[in-house]
Amino acid sequence: MIHLLFTGGTISMHRDAAAGGNVPTHSGEALVGFSRGLDAISPYRIENWAMVPACHLGPDRLWALRERVRQVADSGEVRGIVITHGTDTIEETAYLLDRTLDPKVPVAITGAMRTSSDEDWDGPGNLLSAATVAASAASTGRGVMVAFHGKVFAGQTVVKFHATDPDAFAAPYAAPIGRVEDGCVVYEGGKRGRGEAGKQPRPSGLTARVALVPMVVGDTGEMLDLARGAHDGVVVIAFGSGNVPPGAVPAIGRWIDDKRPVVIASRCPTGVVTPLYAFEGGGSRLAAMGTIPAGPRSPSQARMELMIALSAGVAYGS
Repeated sequence: MIHLLFTGGTISMHRDAAAGGNVPTHSGEALVGFSRGLDAISPYRIENWAMVPACHLGPDRLWALRERVRQVADSGEVRGIVITHGTDTIEETAYLLDRTLDPKVPVAITGAMRTSSDEDWDGPGNLLSAATVAASAASTGRGVMVAFHGKVFAGQTVVKFHATDPDAFAAPYAAPIGRVEDGCVVYEGGKRGRGEAGKQPRPSGLTARVALVPMVVGDTGEMLDLARGAHDGVVVIAFGSGNVPPGAVPAIGRWIDDKRPVVIASRCPTGVVTPLYAFEGGGSRLAAMGTIPAGPRSPSQARMELMIALSAGVAYGS
């Protein structure tokens, strides 16, 4: 049996003329009714956990979702879990779940870029693909994945790459790990390694407050200074391989002096922050100050990683 956990998002939406646009409408039962062929994939059960847009899921609700998924996985009653979710923040949810849950029971997250009002509604097809992933014996031990537009991505590598296209997701620092074809999931190569994930600190909630501050041309650090009083750490979206305007450097220094971690990510969609430059504001100078490169993570993933670490009590700069 697989567990279908519905949270809302575009996949649940229909255009409402009175509201002036798309709004959540369809329950899990309705979406299952639209997705013909689900019975042939696996027995299933339905849970209507929420019916909200992705941007309404803050840290508390994200952690509550994580806890619900953990409970279902630990119950021993299901072979896999499907989560329908708004696409805007799938990458944060996928990263959190994949980073903090045991990978034994596969979790397939999906959604839609079109609504039931559109002729090319992609919701039912994506739901069937996610069910195929969750129900497959080949998925056991692969942890959290995103199944979308026939592709399968690892939860810690997937990002939304296009604002409106049905083929909206990519893995800029990796690649899809599989695909769904003719009702079957086919994985590329062997099972992905999870490194030391089991030894990484895991929090009991998402309590840390982490700012995400983009650099702009001529930046003098005002936004960094404004954010410092209300946040425990910050991810700076820098230029190129991790460079910032010289006027922002003193503000970064004030975060470090306060022992609040500063992670440097890049505004470039691909490529890893690399401390190469030694001019004022250059990446190597920032690293020497004590900043932390984001590694193979998008800014949103870097922020989620820092939230997890700080919430788990990891200390920086002490």
